[in-house]
Amino acid sequence: MKTIVKLMGIALAIGVCTTAMTGCERKEGPAEKAGKAIDQGLDKAGQKIENAGESVQNAAEGSK
Repeated sequence: MKTIVKLMGIALAIGVCTTAMTGCERKEGPAEKAGKAIDQGLDKAGQKIENAGESVQNAAEGSK
């Protein structure tokens, strides 16, 4: 009987903690938004640099 009560208490505690954690939404602050914008900008710049490098390589191969 005592073990059942303990298990029920543990299950209740886990349920409360899980509900509390999923119920709290974490909103992005201005620093996080700025960081994401910087990351996206760097990704785009990296892709353009990669494309430019491929173009140069293709041009060099074509001139041989």
